[in-house]
Amino acid sequence: MSVFANLVEHLADLLQPLFGASAAAAAIVLFTALVRLLVHPLSRAAARGQKARTALQPKIAELRKKHGRDPEKLQKAVLELHAEEKVSPLAGCLPGMLQIPAFFLLYHLFSSDTIGGEANGLLGHQLFAAPLGERWTDALQGGVLGGAGLVYAGLFVIVGCVAAFSYRLSKRTLAANPAARAGDAEQLPGLGAVTRVMPFMSFFTLVTVAVVPLAAALYVVTSTTWSVVERAVLYR
Repeated sequence: MSVFANLVEHLADLLQPLFGASAAAAAIVLFTALVRLLVHPLSRAAARGQKARTALQPKIAELRKKHGRDPEKLQKAVLELHAEEKVSPLAGCLPGMLQIPAFFLLYHLFSSDTIGGEANGLLGHQLFAAPLGERWTDALQGGVLGGAGLVYAGLFVIVGCVAAFSYRLSKRTLAANPAARAGDAEQLPGLGAVTRVMPFMSFFTLVTVAVVPLAAALYVVTSTTWSVVERAVLYR
C-alpha cells in the first residue's frame, strides 16, 4: 500500500503543472491507462480467440446435429473440439480478471485513513470540488448541483454514453454471429446466460461508480471506456 501510495503521489507531482489540484485524479487515469496497456496483449489474444471460436461454429453445428438429443455428450464433444483447435471459451475473461487487483488496490488506498501507520495524504486530493476518498452519497450532502455533485453527474453522463455505445456494439456483434450465440450453451455451463447478459454489463458500471470512492470510480470509468473502444477496434 505504501509503495503504491508513493507511486500515485509521484505521478501527481509530475502532472501537477498541467492539472493543478486535480493532479492526483489525472494520475489515477494515467495509472489505469498503463494497466490497460499491460493487459492489451491479452485483449488482442482474446479477440483472436473470439474470431477462432466463430470459425468453429460450422463444426459445432455438425456436432449439434449429431448429439442434439444428448446434451452431456454434446457439451463434451464441443469442449474436445475447442481443445483440439487450442481455442479457450474463457480466453475473453482473462483481461478483465487481471484488472481486479488494481481496482481493489485503489479502493483500499482511498478507503484507508492511514497508510503505513501515517495519515493518508491522498485523501486530501480532489477532482475539481470532489474529494477522491469520498463517495456519491457524500457528494449529495452538498446538494445535487453542488461542486462534488456536478463531478459525479459528469461521470454518470460519461458512463451512460459509454454503456449505450457498448450495448449497441454488443447487439451488433451478436446479430452478426447468431451461430456463435447459439453455440455458447454447449461450450461451458452458464456461458450462454453470460453472453445474453454481456450487452448490459456496462450499465452496471453506474452502480459501481455510485458506491465506491471517487478514486476507484475514476479507475472503473477509464477502464470501461478503454474496454469499449478497444473492443470496437479489435472486433471490427
